[in-house]
Amino acid sequence: MNNSVTNTVRLLGAGLRALLVLTLVTGVIYPLVVTGIAQGLFSNKANGSEIKADGKVVGSSLIGQSYNLPLKKGQTSPDPDLKWFQGRPANGLGTNSVNTRYTLILSGATNLSADSGAVNGKCPDRPADKTLCAQVLAAKDAVVKDDSVPGYTVKPSDVPADAVTSSGSGLDPAISPQYAELQVHRVAAKNGLSVAQVEKLVEDHTTGRTLGFIGEPQVNVLELNIALKDLAAKQ
Repeated sequence: MNNSVTNTVRLLGAGLRALLVLTLVTGVIYPLVVTGIAQGLFSNKANGSEIKADGKVVGSSLIGQSYNLPLKKGQTSPDPDLKWFQGRPANGLGTNSVNTRYTLILSGATNLSADSGAVNGKCPDRPADKTLCAQVLAAKDAVVKDDSVPGYTVKPSDVPADAVTSSGSGLDPAISPQYAELQVHRVAAKNGLSVAQVEKLVEDHTTGRTLGFIGEPQVNVLELNIALKDLAAKQ
């Protein structure tokens, strides 16, 4: 009996000591070491890849933002603010309908198939509503209309794929250099800048492939618009 109690106490003591040691190692020491390394070597990435302007955090380089005008009476979706560079469409975004205490935007894709609305592999002139073809053609018409300015006309064949399709998350922060260049004339006209000035902004904010072969060249829209704001303020 005494041996049984002694063994039980000994096992409980060993278990308690193991619990305390593992709690200290995995719950305190390990997190502190990992956090310290992350802050010391990759502080920007560890803190969410924040982008600052005028001393304030205005967003993340990993999450796209919308640049729209305020909603007008009777509108269900806002018009784009054409003085800014526009990002990719965000057709897959949803709204929070469960916890209504918070106004949240839910990321996601449209889940539409690649041939949604297509006939014999091609989008008809009048595709069915709420199909991928309908979204793509509507976006292409909007790009042609919005980015055509006096002296510069955008043709439907000039519109790149990322200007009319949303990413898997709907929150892609970057666009292709081709789409950025397509917007240069409109942005220059809306902000009273020369085309050469805005083209230089796009060139300065175009990043190449990672390690020279991974991914595609891209332009971060938030960073580009911050630089545009600064340039326009100097005029």
